[in-house]
Amino acid sequence: MASFIWLHGYLFIIFFKGNYGDFVWYAGIIGQECRNYMTKYRLMKKSLLNISLVLSVLMIVPACQQQQQNNQTETENVMEEISLIADEVVYSADSVELKGYLVYEEHQMERRPGIIVVHEWWGHNQYARDRADRLAELGYTAFALDMYGDGVLAEHPDDAGKFAGMIMSNVDLGMARFDAAVEQLRSHPTVDPDRIAAIGYCFGGSVVLSMANTGRDLDAVAAFHSGVQLPVMPGEDLKAKVLVCNGADDPFISPESVTTFKETMDAVGADYKYISYEGAVHSFTSPYADEVGEKFDMPLKYNREADEASWEELQALLDSVF
Repeated sequence: MASFIWLHGYLFIIFFKGNYGDFVWYAGIIGQECRNYMTKYRLMKKSLLNISLVLSVLMIVPACQQQQQNNQTETENVMEEISLIADEVVYSADSVELKGYLVYEEHQMERRPGIIVVHEWWGHNQYARDRADRLAELGYTAFALDMYGDGVLAEHPDDAGKFAGMIMSNVDLGMARFDAAVEQLRSHPTVDPDRIAAIGYCFGGSVVLSMANTGRDLDAVAAFHSGVQLPVMPGEDLKAKVLVCNGADDPFISPESVTTFKETMDAVGADYKYISYEGAVHSFTSPYADEVGEKFDMPLKYNREADEASWEELQALLDSVF
């Protein structure tokens, strides 16, 4: 721009030799030229900006599309990586036919630990299978057993109490049915028979704690919303590492029974962890708890925070022994 004005000033001196009228006329021409120049400059600058924006959009859109495709591919790969195989297993103990559920991840080649899952007092239900599936997703082979026979399910709490009482009042019967399930799990080709644990919910928690107390060869047991006033209390035979996760506000678990359990565990030098979750009541790990509680007017309620925290504790327990 400066060179443009200088050039016109130079031409004025040469051709008009300082004539003032001519100078005014020529200055007007120069001013118009300058305005035209600046207008063209602004238009060109705006055009360049628009071109830059268009190019940016053209570059960003394919990048976003590629990222979306990458995310979709990653999700599909994860879904492909975890593929569960589930089998209905019919087995027997004390001449009673039992119906279990065994599940494992099919792409895992090496033998893995096996985990027994013992159902609530309702019987072998979908919830026990859901937990078995989650264990399989973690890389274990899980077996949801049947403690009552023929896969029977209680339709009412009165029936559930009778079924559970039948097992808890007959330790030999409980051991026979538990052992039969463990044998099914140990003999599966995906399982390392020397690495076995057991978990249980409600009635099932009391079962796995009692089985550990009888000296069963288990690496670990975990009980959730479980009574701890057991038919077989801890003693010198206990070898498993123990985790108990209960609700601090569970009306089915008395403070006195918890105190006695802890004192007994301490007396035998047991390796255990007892956790009480504030605000949690009975069946806090089960998404089905609210519906069942309302149906039978029972203090059952799902607690997501306590459920997730107790599941993390279970994983830490299994990691520590396997």
